[in-house]
Amino acid sequence: MTISQERKDALVKEHGRATGDTGSPEVQVAILTERITNLTEHFKTHGKDNHSRRGLLLMVNKRRSLLDYLKKKDAGRYAELIAKLGLRK
Repeated sequence: MTISQERKDALVKEHGRATGDTGSPEVQVAILTERITNLTEHFKTHGKDNHSRRGLLLMVNKRRSLLDYLKKKDAGRYAELIAKLGLRK
């Protein structure tokens, strides 16, 4: 359900604005998206895992907040990130 350190480093390298950039909204959204995808796969086999479902909902809300912030701050970066991650908007 968690992501490996190698995968996290790859996401930071791919979406970061500078080397070692872990705080930018793009990196945070990319990491949350990876964790959300992993949990979604988990629920296909463990449908009654309500404790993890609560964590999933918290992650989705956190990602939504970060995306709203990025859209308000810089619409171009927001659109690029949405296209790169394949999210709806």
